[in-house]
Amino acid sequence: MAIIKTEHLTYTYSSGTPFEKAAIDDINLEIEEGEMVGIIGHTGSGKSTLIQHFNGLVRPTSGKIFIDGRDIWSEEVKIRDIRFQVGLVFQYPEYQLFEESVYKDIAFGPKNMGLTEAEIDKRVHEAAEFVELPASALNKSPFELSGGQKRRVAIAGVIAMEPKVLILDEPTAGLDPKGRDHILGQIVGYHKETGRTVLIVSHSMEDVAKFANKVLVMNQSRMFCYDDVKNVFSRSEEIAGMGLAVPQITRVFVELARRGYPVDPGVYTVEQAKKQVMELMKGGEPAWR
Repeated sequence: MAIIKTEHLTYTYSSGTPFEKAAIDDINLEIEEGEMVGIIGHTGSGKSTLIQHFNGLVRPTSGKIFIDGRDIWSEEVKIRDIRFQVGLVFQYPEYQLFEESVYKDIAFGPKNMGLTEAEIDKRVHEAAEFVELPASALNKSPFELSGGQKRRVAIAGVIAMEPKVLILDEPTAGLDPKGRDHILGQIVGYHKETGRTVLIVSHSMEDVAKFANKVLVMNQSRMFCYDDVKNVFSRSEEIAGMGLAVPQITRVFVELARRGYPVDPGVYTVEQAKKQVMELMKGGEPAWR
């Protein structure tokens, strides 16, 4: 059963005025429970507007959204409950920290869920451990921490609510390569350990290739495709035509295939490329065929 489903989902800015513009247009999508999804698209393609619909921050102009089989805008559903089930971490979430201690910031969501103090304490410590924040940091002011640590606090605050779906909008924006790899590693670890559904909006196809099981490509307010990573990256020419850059290793193998070499143009990681090169050097028939 799909954990997220949309039917003809459309959202229009300034509807009925000369400035009317569709931010997302007729999106029909089903995301199965437990998927790790990368969402990509050029600036203004509708990525952020789409994910804001998933936890009810934005109400659609038309169409429906189902979370775990429930129409989130039906009368019998409380939108507040949906926001506990679908946790959304905004871009630069560290700017949203406001409590006097890291502990209180992480505890804010669980406290609003009406949990007991014991359960809140348990969730705060578990979430901090997930993002590798030491216990000694919990009593500090979040403003004493580094940029990367602040981001981990913000992510922990959403994880502590134990949402069925975790959505992160450009979680590595502004971080150096080491910080970016660290944050992505923690998110991948969270997905493997909990088995929950994770959606990550990213402008980096290289990053998407590392973590995603499936990729959703947005283009000009519409869904271009939603498929396995390999199938999406094999459409590299179409993706490049949208102004998006596929992983460098994919571009190399697309060109090799174009020149007649028996390689898979859908390669998207260095490890896959190495395996194919080794097979070719041995002179055998490529396993991917």
